[in-house]
Amino acid sequence: MTTPYDTDAIRAQFPILQRTVGEASAPLVYLDNTATSQTPDCVVRAIVDGYTRTKANVHRGVHTLSQEATDAQEATRRRVQRFIGAGSHEEIIFTRGTTEAINLVAASYCSLLQPGDEIVITVMEHHSDIVPWQLAAERHGLRLKAVPLREGSSELDLDAYARLLSERTRVVAFTAVSNVLGTVNPVRRMVDMAHAAGAVVLVDAAQAVAHERVDVQAWDADFVAFSSHKMYGPTGIGVLYGRRQLLERMPPYQGGGEMIAHVDIDRSTWADLPFKFEAGTPDFVGIAALSTAIDWMEATGIERIAAHENSLLRRAEEAMRAMPGVRIFGDAPGKCAIISFLMGTEASAYDIGFLLDQMGIAVRTGHHCAQPLMHVLGVSGVVRASFAAYNTEAEVDAFVAALRRIHKIFHL
Repeated sequence: MTTPYDTDAIRAQFPILQRTVGEASAPLVYLDNTATSQTPDCVVRAIVDGYTRTKANVHRGVHTLSQEATDAQEATRRRVQRFIGAGSHEEIIFTRGTTEAINLVAASYCSLLQPGDEIVITVMEHHSDIVPWQLAAERHGLRLKAVPLREGSSELDLDAYARLLSERTRVVAFTAVSNVLGTVNPVRRMVDMAHAAGAVVLVDAAQAVAHERVDVQAWDADFVAFSSHKMYGPTGIGVLYGRRQLLERMPPYQGGGEMIAHVDIDRSTWADLPFKFEAGTPDFVGIAALSTAIDWMEATGIERIAAHENSLLRRAEEAMRAMPGVRIFGDAPGKCAIISFLMGTEASAYDIGFLLDQMGIAVRTGHHCAQPLMHVLGVSGVVRASFAAYNTEAEVDAFVAALRRIHKIFHL
């Protein structure tokens, strides 16, 4: 018998949700989960434990604290390996976040390419999956192409994608889930198309990892990047999965301690994977706590979390579509629990976000680090509400009631 999804029990693990905010000291309704999810008590305790019991630099000491910290970090590496289905823990590189993980691949792998080689991205990418490739293209004389949306759709134009792939395509980079539209892209199909053209593929899984099972081998991706802070974990921690044979070919991204085998004044040699790409002291406390966040997600049930979020999404969208003048951006089948919207023509995204905050509701406003997509949508910015494991139907109703008040303020 399936245990009912108990939002009260889940919410009790997130003390921040007891806060009040806004002019009326309203109960906090946190709907900015696509930007950053909140962190359960068990993860906070793991961080505190790291600082109060085992804080010592990893891989650099024979004393007890250093050994314990090292063991905790490397246990997390193996935990991440199992979580995403990687073939080896040596294919798991710890970074500061998705952004650094993508920059690592763009800087290192693209140094192996030749002038005139091509990189294919999409118009729905976060800036973190656009700017690093622009920099690599400028540095190495590469050509950057972008897959458009299908006309009148929130989905990528896969026919256009097929046409963009050529004998010069060397890298394809795309998001598994749009952080604005909520569109869930057909990852395996796009990977297969890229591989058929002879390209390697990086998948930005930042918006996917907290809402669906990510299996890097099922995707057959060459690189996959994601961030801890979007999956109930600590901030400042990211993961890059890379196919071993590719990582071994790539030069180091940064130099310094930990990533070396031997250093002379005139030359150095590099450590084996994964340490070749982990220069300097990592956030070993946060890395250890990421393991606890993964445990929490799996104990709660990733599929159950996703089903709960999708139920809230349907409830909110149904009510919002009944409001005159409300425009929702993103209608792809099976979309993730993200609603990007505007109200009428007079209310700016900032105005709506500010008024919602005064009523206790936290949403994100602006271009969401996706300006090329905003240009396609014909807007400068949108309001985005997004759901997580701890959100409730009552919070959706409070959000909708607040929107109705704003609707009246602007006489929509």
